[in-house]
Amino acid sequence: MAETATEQVIAGIAAADGLVIGPIAREGSLRLGGRRVGSAAQECEALLRAIALAKEELADLVAGEDELAAGILEFQQALLEDDDLLAPIFKAVQAGGTSHGAWDEALDREIAEYRSGDDEYLSARAEDLADLKDRVLRALIGKDTGRQATFAEGAILVAEDLTPSRFLELDWQRLGGGAIRGGSKTSHVAILARARGIPLIVGLDAELDHLALDAPAVLDAETGRLILAPSDGTLAQVQSRIQARAQGDAAAAEALAENAVTAGGARIQVLINVDDPAILDGLSPEHCDGIGLTRTEFLFEGNEPPDEPAQLAVYRRILAWAGGKPVTIRTLDAGGDKPIPGVTREAESNPFLGQRGLRLSLAHPEVFRIQLRALARAADEGPLKVMLPMVTLPDEFERARRLLEEVLAQLTAEGVAHGKPALGMMIEVPAAALTAADFQADFYSIGSNDLVQYVMAAARDNPALGDLAVADHPAVLELIRRSVEAARTRGVEIGLCGDLASDPTLVPRLLDCGLRSLSVAPAQLGRVKLALRDYRGEVTNP
Repeated sequence: MAETATEQVIAGIAAADGLVIGPIAREGSLRLGGRRVGSAAQECEALLRAIALAKEELADLVAGEDELAAGILEFQQALLEDDDLLAPIFKAVQAGGTSHGAWDEALDREIAEYRSGDDEYLSARAEDLADLKDRVLRALIGKDTGRQATFAEGAILVAEDLTPSRFLELDWQRLGGGAIRGGSKTSHVAILARARGIPLIVGLDAELDHLALDAPAVLDAETGRLILAPSDGTLAQVQSRIQARAQGDAAAAEALAENAVTAGGARIQVLINVDDPAILDGLSPEHCDGIGLTRTEFLFEGNEPPDEPAQLAVYRRILAWAGGKPVTIRTLDAGGDKPIPGVTREAESNPFLGQRGLRLSLAHPEVFRIQLRALARAADEGPLKVMLPMVTLPDEFERARRLLEEVLAQLTAEGVAHGKPALGMMIEVPAAALTAADFQADFYSIGSNDLVQYVMAAARDNPALGDLAVADHPAVLELIRRSVEAARTRGVEIGLCGDLASDPTLVPRLLDCGLRSLSVAPAQLGRVKLALRDYRGEVTNP
């Protein structure tokens, strides 16, 4: 923590972009104690009432949220029906323990177990458990959940941690943004903040207890800093940046409806990445050239892999939104930092280099076939392309193509309407980038997030290696150039769908590499179009 006489700068991690000047607001922690304890039977009854109230509150929250938020809350609802979790707690209460003590201890054990490893998915689930623990405890001690707490207009909420449901309860129309000591960029709270455009910093490197309520502060979620008691000079600089952001936002919004062209008039294809179909409800297909990446992992977040009708319904919905524009759907990319219970292997020594992506799908043909059947059936209704993740060897790609051909033949034999989708691959590992011409793929898409981590030998989820996550490192750009050249030699399409494409400052580097198709985060569509408009390099379309 850097510090001056009048100004403190607390370092953190920028989890959701934004810049705010406002007073500090505090999110208080739950305090136990003082609760009147009854007999064992009364304690069990009290715990049952608290659980019932928690269920009711969660149901209310689910009803008012989108699919992303509802999915997070539904995990908590399922826990309140889980006998494996609840039975030992009631047994402890019947044995003479207090209801709040038994609940508190049991949930703490579960939370500690979820947080014991380096698994980002389980760490995110630990947040949900902590959220549920507090909700039931508040109900037990008769304390209001605080969902209607009032904060100063534009305040910066600071907290040790923020649970997903608490995040959803807060009035972010009133609050300017948040800064928390816990969390990570991949936590559910960070995902929710980004989806809603709420500035957020996580992992603050300081104790927060001393922060004075209503003290002036700056939340710099562009650089990951919380600035306390900002000097006049800092305030002037930040206000200037806020004005520039506002102008940029207005220009980006205006650019949304325009075609993506360079300063020289060259047309560049700009598509969007979709993590969850719910996000399409707020987007216009007129603002993009289609969908360049659909991550299907969201379909597999339940206890059982989705069946064919469930997948088909989602793929049809996406195609209907696109209205005839191309839609690329990636097959399940589980493993690595994206474990799927019941599908991915547990306790791999190095999951990033383990059985993930296409490797995992080929190891589970019973799951893969269902997804390919649903995709082929959806291809009957629009220009759908299927993309395989984490391809390393041509033989892997050909095994997948043979499986697709088998599925197509099976659908034909069954008399089920279907289409034959183009089958492409992601280029995410150096081996695939260096030998791209050896793959008989119908199209290529560069996945820069994984490509960067494999080129730099630095795990993407390790904050200590952030300095090595250099997306425009010359080695990364060289592999992109080689991949583009391989696509041109083979006469097939190539684009880039990783985070690299969503960074307007890096867009010129990608065009310099020969790319003419970018798939970006929807929120960055306007800004990427503005970056393209400023590009004055020579563009020769393939």
